Amino acid sequence: MTKLSVNINKIATLRNARGGETPSVTEAAIKIQEFGAHGITIHPRPDERHITRKDVYNLKPLVTTEYNIEGNPHREFIDMVLQVKPEQVTLVPDADDAITSNAGWDTKKHLDFLKEIIAEFKNVGIRTSIFLDPNPELVESAAQTGADRIELYTEAYAKNYTVNKEEAIKPYYETAVKAAEFGLGINAGHDLSLENLKYFADNIPNLLEVSIGHALVSEALYMGMENTVQSYLKRLAKW
Repeated sequence: MTKLSVNINKIATLRNARGGETPSVTEAAIKIQEFGAHGITIHPRPDERHITRKDVYNLKPLVTTEYNIEGNPHREFIDMVLQVKPEQVTLVPDADDAITSNAGWDTKKHLDFLKEIIAEFKNVGIRTSIFLDPNPELVESAAQTGADRIELYTEAYAKNYTVNKEEAIKPYYETAVKAAEFGLGINAGHDLSLENLKYFADNIPNLLEVSIGHALVSEALYMGMENTVQSYLKRLAKW
């Protein structure tokens, strides 16, 4: 079964809008795991507009499943991850002021940069994943970085799913097949939802993990968090 990691950034955004500790990011992480999620994802940014450095450290002893920290690998981020030692770090090339992640790595252009950073993480036993657009031509250089996995950036799939889902998923399938040739595991995330997740999970080979935040937290406003997490798990189940 493909694992579900819940990105709790939006819970932190809601908390920060009012100040204080409500809703509690740590309590949310505990409950989400109790409801069956296989992991917790966070994406701290330098301006701390949602997840803060304090959150990163506070969550470490509470995540008993898989702790996945995403972010742009500037030095401060690297040092923080090396201290916390999550199970997985996902490297994302987003600008500091980006509203959300909007592109994957050019692994050919940034090969040497990524190699150096990934070696630091792997030296302390942290699994590494790099955010990648659905492009088979980038897979070989992605493997050369030393990464364990790629995370497919799924915004284009989500945007085109209702137009032509077969065409929307085609480059993702091709990239996943190529990744398997080089021994790379497949993660995926960005704009996956209850509507489009099952088709994606059923058609991408070797899909190990999906990271979902915005849609899941939004749907939980109407359905409740436990029901929503369970609904996502059902979409991922292989019958």
